[in-house]
Amino acid sequence: MVTIKDLAQQLNLSSATVSRALSGKSTVNKATYKRVRALATKLGYQPNVLAVGLRKGHTNTLGVIMPHLNSNFFSHVVTGIEDTASRAGYRVLICQSNDDAERERQNLDMLLRAQVDGVLLSLARTTIRAHQFDNIRLRNLPLVFFDRYLEGDNGNAVIIDDRAGGYYATRHLLEQGYRRIAHVAGPQHISVYKNRRLGYEDALREYGLPILPALLVTCDLRLQDGVLAAHQLLAQPPRPDAIFSASDFAALGIMQVMKEEGIQLPQDMGLVGFSNELFSQFTEPALTTIDQHGEAMGRQATKLLLHLLRETPLSTATQHIILPPTLLVRGSSTRRQQGPADQEPVKECVSNVA
Repeated sequence: MVTIKDLAQQLNLSSATVSRALSGKSTVNKATYKRVRALATKLGYQPNVLAVGLRKGHTNTLGVIMPHLNSNFFSHVVTGIEDTASRAGYRVLICQSNDDAERERQNLDMLLRAQVDGVLLSLARTTIRAHQFDNIRLRNLPLVFFDRYLEGDNGNAVIIDDRAGGYYATRHLLEQGYRRIAHVAGPQHISVYKNRRLGYEDALREYGLPILPALLVTCDLRLQDGVLAAHQLLAQPPRPDAIFSASDFAALGIMQVMKEEGIQLPQDMGLVGFSNELFSQFTEPALTTIDQHGEAMGRQATKLLLHLLRETPLSTATQHIILPPTLLVRGSSTRRQQGPADQEPVKECVSNVA
């Protein structure tokens, strides 16, 4: 890698003169400027953007930490983040916590060492305390949560209305004539999964149906967890006649067990997932699911972070931007004809929290 020192030695100039020429300072005469630029081009010199940024007090780099990248939702979030950051002249460093709180802490430490200007973060499944983020806040760096966040932390966040998503999914099943509806839920200390469960309960209450503990299975929502949850629910007398899964991955496992048991979707039982994973439209039948609008979430989270970066000093008031989900009705749950009202447009709702 060619350095300023290398250029200076070949041109018999001081490093300071070469540096001024490369930065376009008017104190360097035209002849010297041309010599320096010509050699830099010939040798493929590239400036150390991190060092330049540090001298200016910022690196134009944003850090991103998410649980994993192997999902349609999070890959769409990354697209929204990178597009928005790039247009604003920022680079992005992306880390995966693999849903592990300790790995998340290590990611945060690495991003701080990299001198990022701000952080976008979706919580690891095992993160349960806000002290994980003390180092960021002590440095007065802006932090914006997306999708998963700690309730009661009072931080900036961009989320979808998961409670509405759970309600839409369950109401749809009720409208299709299903009545004994089970819910395969995620860990309840994570707000997104708790709110999806609350939405499920809201819909049951609206229809005057009881909330039965036997019809609620809590798990990590992986495909294999869906398999186990399905076996547990199908062993009950009477069986549920529909299942709302808080994850498409778990729903895929549930669908696998239903096929093994000879259960026909949607005639014998209905199934709705959550997240609109890529595979959901290619299952047989296609899986009804909730779209979380990951790209819109990524854009909004980045715009909020960039807004915070422009504030001096950093504001103590926080914002929650809430995006509504969309129900995507497909074959796994459709026993009656659907109308255009089944898909709702994306809007945003902003509430300021002091």
